[in-house]
Amino acid sequence: MSFKEHKFWKRLRNRFIAGLVILTPVVITAYVFILLFLKVDSLLGPLIYRFVGWEIPGMGFLAILLLIFFTGLIARNYLGRKFIGFGEKILTKIPLISRIYIALQQISQTFLAQKRAIFKEAVLIEYPRKGLYAIGFVTSQMEDGKMLGIFLPTTPNPTSGFLLFLPKEEAVPLQMKVEDALKLVISGGAVAPQGKLWDLKGKPGREGEA
Repeated sequence: MSFKEHKFWKRLRNRFIAGLVILTPVVITAYVFILLFLKVDSLLGPLIYRFVGWEIPGMGFLAILLLIFFTGLIARNYLGRKFIGFGEKILTKIPLISRIYIALQQISQTFLAQKRAIFKEAVLIEYPRKGLYAIGFVTSQMEDGKMLGIFLPTTPNPTSGFLLFLPKEEAVPLQMKVEDALKLVISGGAVAPQGKLWDLKGKPGREGEA
């Protein structure tokens, strides 16, 4: 193979990889959205079909959105809050169901509440042993700020993880935004902000490393 041919195939390969990098997240995102749309649409779609008499694609999805909207609308007024409160009292008195409902309610209030920032700060902690470091997120402070509640996410799915409690001085603040730290976790360390990321107990920060 001549030098020109080698250069041509190298350029061709680079263009192909560049296109793959751009299209992969787009295709996966579209695929996940379509699956979610079809799943949600199938919840109320058959019920609408029974009343209307013909299948309307997307009506089940639209019905779910309207149901969520009107539930929130009802919950904003006095009578709606009383009615919802009455329903919650019934659910919390049913064995087994009450535990599931309360747990899901606490999770939804934590992750969906607009008035509360879930992750206050991104930190570096020694985990699972000395000499190994993991990225965690401060969720709470206890004992007059001496202890921190740390959520330690898993890679590449940051919605699952562990809840740890440790002294404040053992958490090294990361010199990056929470959003950037999440990108670092999700990408498995591949997407790292440039510059000084942390200072390990007085040691020089590592330039561009994670």
